[in-house]
Amino acid sequence: MLRKNLLLLLGAAPLLSAAAQITPNPAKVCSLRPLGPGRDDTDQVEKAISDCGHFGTTTFETGMFNITRKMTWDLVSSKVDLKGFLSFQPDIQFWLNPNNTYRVVFIQSQASWFVVTGSDFEIDAHNTGGIEGNGQPWWSFFATRTKADGDGRPISLTLWNVTRGAVRNFKILSPPFWSNTVAQSSSVVYDGMFVNASNADPLFVGKNIVPNTDGINTYRSDNVSLLNWDITCGDDCLAIKGNSTNIVARNITCRGGNGIAFGSLGQYANMSDNVINVDMENLRMIRIDPNVQPNMGNGIYFKSWDGSVNGAPPTGGGAGPGTVRNVVARNCALHLYQTNGGHTADAPSRLSFGDLHFFNWTGTAVANKIVDIECSPAVGCSNITFQDFSVAAPLARRPDSSARISRACLD
Repeated sequence: MLRKNLLLLLGAAPLLSAAAQITPNPAKVCSLRPLGPGRDDTDQVEKAISDCGHFGTTTFETGMFNITRKMTWDLVSSKVDLKGFLSFQPDIQFWLNPNNTYRVVFIQSQASWFVVTGSDFEIDAHNTGGIEGNGQPWWSFFATRTKADGDGRPISLTLWNVTRGAVRNFKILSPPFWSNTVAQSSSVVYDGMFVNASNADPLFVGKNIVPNTDGINTYRSDNVSLLNWDITCGDDCLAIKGNSTNIVARNITCRGGNGIAFGSLGQYANMSDNVINVDMENLRMIRIDPNVQPNMGNGIYFKSWDGSVNGAPPTGGGAGPGTVRNVVARNCALHLYQTNGGHTADAPSRLSFGDLHFFNWTGTAVANKIVDIECSPAVGCSNITFQDFSVAAPLARRPDSSARISRACLD
């Protein structure tokens, strides 16, 4: 882990996402309370959203609302006060049936059990509510089984085809898979997101049995703001995927996991993945108790598939073109590789990285190699600069030649 302060000045920073234009009718109000343990709340939740999701206000009181089937909220010029939790019951075989989830997220054919769509809305969970994913049975179940993208493990909260939406003060506890996804959307604000994917099964102490519990994946979306996030997970804290543009991240804490990822990119040979204008500030990467989560290897890393096609999506692919340009970051570590899913004889990646500039890093590394850049010889990397690094080697270890080489590149 690197604890650093990175000041990066690059191009024009994206603006924060525009605020939703919320004008609910004060006379159109729906309120609901949980029915209680063992009872199904799905019908009353769907009715309240149907009645007040357009130009109204829906208030969920505190407690657990038991949800037993897939659910869509269509919100237009409305407010949702979600003071309680939507608790998705851990009937694993039910949810793995493709008929019981949505497939609105194109990339890797991922499943969603809860989709929010619409325009000019705000969901405020008041730091007391959100989603209970009941992930522990999922994690323990898949700890001894094969996991793969598109296998049906559901995304907890999916924003799809949203314009000017806001999610505030929201908690996602024990997500089985990705915690959040925003896809095919624009002008979205997440302000205050807490995610905790921590294994409590004593059979797997010290092992990462919570892979793929990403904090968020952005995809085919523009003008997205991620503000004040606290993520404990076993994978990417944030994952900026293809055709994400004008992304702002501020005050992000990543506890365990793989750090902040750009990618993977270039999985689909017939589609271009472009990531342009990403501005990140005040990022903290914290290594937690390895008995809970042993992973914490990167600050920021960039990854693309290589230039050969190996199999087909969702689990295979490659050879997709694209570019990553204009990235601003502060307080992070960097690792870039372009061989995701690759083999020795594969063609080099067709996806290019450039205009990445890093200044004023401080902190302590967990390995002697501080920066690792492995660019594709087919397209290369351009205009990547490093300046003013003060990063200490791991405690009780002297820098080896790789550290010195890395630092020579930084000066």
